[in-house]
Amino acid sequence: MRLRALLETDALGLRLLGGEEELDRGVRGVMTTDLRDPSRYLSGGELVLTGLAWRRSAEDSEPFVHILAGAQVAGLAAGEAELGDIPDDLIEACSRHRLPLFAVNESVAFATITEYVVRQVSGERAGDLAAVVDRHRRLMTSGPAGGGPDAVLDLLGSDLDLRAWVLSPTGRQIAGAGDGLSARTGAALAGEHLAAVRAGRRPPHRAVVEGVTYSLFPIRNTGRGAAPASRDVRESVLSDWLLAVEADAGDWPAARLDLLQGVTQLIAVERDRREAARTVRRRLAQEVLELVQTGAAPAEIAARLRVAAPVLLPGLGTAPHWQVVVARVDWGADSGIEAGPVAQSLLEEILVDPSAAGQDSADRIAVAHTGDEAIALVPLPALGADGAPDEEGGTPSADAGLHADALLESVRTPLSAGLDGDGRLTLGVSAAVHSADGLRGALEEARHARRVAAARPGRVCAAGHHELASHVLLLPFVPDDVRRAFTARLLDPLRDYDRRHRAELIPTLEAFLDCDGSWTRCATRLHLHVNTLRYRVGRIEQLTGRDLSRLEDKLDFFLALRMS
Repeated sequence: MRLRALLETDALGLRLLGGEEELDRGVRGVMTTDLRDPSRYLSGGELVLTGLAWRRSAEDSEPFVHILAGAQVAGLAAGEAELGDIPDDLIEACSRHRLPLFAVNESVAFATITEYVVRQVSGERAGDLAAVVDRHRRLMTSGPAGGGPDAVLDLLGSDLDLRAWVLSPTGRQIAGAGDGLSARTGAALAGEHLAAVRAGRRPPHRAVVEGVTYSLFPIRNTGRGAAPASRDVRESVLSDWLLAVEADAGDWPAARLDLLQGVTQLIAVERDRREAARTVRRRLAQEVLELVQTGAAPAEIAARLRVAAPVLLPGLGTAPHWQVVVARVDWGADSGIEAGPVAQSLLEEILVDPSAAGQDSADRIAVAHTGDEAIALVPLPALGADGAPDEEGGTPSADAGLHADALLESVRTPLSAGLDGDGRLTLGVSAAVHSADGLRGALEEARHARRVAAARPGRVCAAGHHELASHVLLLPFVPDDVRRAFTARLLDPLRDYDRRHRAELIPTLEAFLDCDGSWTRCATRLHLHVNTLRYRVGRIEQLTGRDLSRLEDKLDFFLALRMS
């Protein structure tokens, strides 16, 4: 509503004292205050009501009005009950800052003005929101050219001053109007949403991140043609989008919540369209995977890859290298959930380049599923000596392509919330291969790496091909009772001594081995005198009966620390 409308309402008893040229300002709320500095409670667009109790002298008006103008309030209404006529110093200060000033008749209560403004603003916003839904429905029915989720978020911002973002289950921003969310905030909101869904709480979910309140709405298509609802929330929790609105929906009326639900359904239509667009890539991956697993001739696999390459890697040649990524989601014994499709959707999300603009980089990733596994064929452009794509088909450098830990670095926290209680995600990454001959080996390598990851603790774990030539390949397959006996025999005497004397023998042992037995480097790292270090190592040898100058004993301690 506009300030002019308030002045034209006789029941409010307002009299304009200055700022006639600013009467078209919009009013988004109302606030009553007698604080000398109310800035912390102002967000802009308010009509401020005051009884002038903050004014002790004429010098107080200028700083008070300066604060209101800086907060971009719509106007100031001062009551006449306290001082009678409004002081000239206040009128002059408002004139200098171009702030509309009204006098409130002493017969009119501030509560009357507040109730009127709240009723008008709430009614207008509900009408605006209905218009948003209707306008966007027309946009969406005209096809993808209508603008997709960004269009409705633009309308929410322009019509209702609601900042909102569409996020993936890992917190990646899919659409948003205005300033984007930071990756850290997006991941935190996704984690809050997934935890709330797993706990069975009814949406919208309220979350506070870095002092800002958000309301989180799940994006699901419940209209005609929508897929049947999942019997178990775990079937969809790791693939659904969410709408994050920078507002607290806890005090919204039912009508507004219903309209926001309509907005999420419209966005869900676009999500379903993108999901359908991935069908071709999934089919390509499934065909290649079946050829690889059935032992088809390399020439036949290569022919299929030549068909897939232009779809998955447009403009970067037809003979890229490939990596294989295998993922598995386990929900515990007897869950009855078909885990393959869940892992497929999740792996497509994980493989999206978070820095890519425009269309999802997942549009260039082919992911199939077989049984409970999801398997991705990831095209990797051949790299020349300068690191640029080499269409002649060179060999990638050792650091080229995907790395297991990097894939999960930004998604570990939200996914752990979605898996909490009974779920696990394990992932394995192969080395790059340059021909169809290597795909079968790459698939087995990725599967083996995933099994290494599965033997580790934690909800979200990954392993890469680099680890398959290391001692870490052997450790996960040592029986638990053997591991416990081996580590207890070597490390328990040291732990007991540390507990009694606070001697830090275990940290000293770790540092000594990490420094390859160098006394000087280890002493420097621990900020100790070399003689103190020698005393501690001597105590370790005395308690365990081992000799840290012998390679065999160093190796035993090293493995014990890794397995503990």
